[in-house]
Amino acid sequence: MVEIPVAGAGPAGLAAALTLARAGARPVVYERRQEVGARRDVLDELAAIGIAAEFDCHPVAEAILYGPDGHAWRYRASTPLFYMVRRGVESGSLDQGLKRQALAHDIELRFGTALPEAASGIRATGPRGSYAIVVGYVFRTTLPDALVGVLSDRLAPKGYAYLVTAGGRATLACCIFADCANYRGYLDRTVSFFQARTGIDLAGAQRFGGTGNVRLPATARRNGGGTLLAGEAAGFQDALWGFGLRYAMVSGHLAARALLERDPGSYDRRWRARFGGLMRASLVNRYFFARLGDRGYDAFLRHLGAAEDAREWLRRHYAPSVWKDLWYLLLRRAD
Repeated sequence: MVEIPVAGAGPAGLAAALTLARAGARPVVYERRQEVGARRDVLDELAAIGIAAEFDCHPVAEAILYGPDGHAWRYRASTPLFYMVRRGVESGSLDQGLKRQALAHDIELRFGTALPEAASGIRATGPRGSYAIVVGYVFRTTLPDALVGVLSDRLAPKGYAYLVTAGGRATLACCIFADCANYRGYLDRTVSFFQARTGIDLAGAQRFGGTGNVRLPATARRNGGGTLLAGEAAGFQDALWGFGLRYAMVSGHLAARALLERDPGSYDRRWRARFGGLMRASLVNRYFFARLGDRGYDAFLRHLGAAEDAREWLRRHYAPSVWKDLWYLLLRRAD
């Protein structure tokens, strides 16, 4: 059986490998690090592409968001706004859950080995370049499960900061889309903001950081079309908030299907049909959000707070539309 190389053992790469293995192919995953995680309802969507939720995931249907002036808004939804998952090497993380599923399907994982750039197959090796950065801390806590966020250019310019607590674990972070070189000051102010409101104790906290790179590529193929790019390697990420796990796993699955059907040329068509419209909409949303400023954040939170169901309100604003497609074309021409 011919090996199909997959570069990267993150969510996109392992989703691709699981799709290949379930179809009887022999994927080999190359990961330059020594372990994974060293760095519809969505669960139904993942189940449809063969990925079981064998990792800790906490549904969040309620959130508290602060505006720049310190006013707090409480939001509720009839169904989860999203699911909180953990990344990393610890048991219960998304990375370890995917790794267990890969090993259960006898997928070969070659740690400490990078796939050559010119090799064909699937490349899911994460972002190149930096569109935005996230910095923060993970730590143990006695606080109850909650999501608390804040929109303020003083804490996270053109982005947001948040504190998530679930099951005795907490993540505090600021996601910065401008003035990234001064991230230390923004992180310090974010810590002070949440300490004043929640009394968090950062004793034993571990610091983390990462980058994001969002783009809508003309093609997600390279090396003459023989290499398919998945996840952030292709630029697949939500431009508004920087979320990318869903895009990563779905694009990995689509890349694997294209190879299994011996039609790698169909990959661009597949991802465009699946989420191209959502990405165009997110890029337009990001353009307008970046121009709101603190006064605009207040208006945004006020309108969201007036909605009967926050998830439905957000869904409408995330959805592709004709006017967003037109704005996307205008913005692309202006670049």
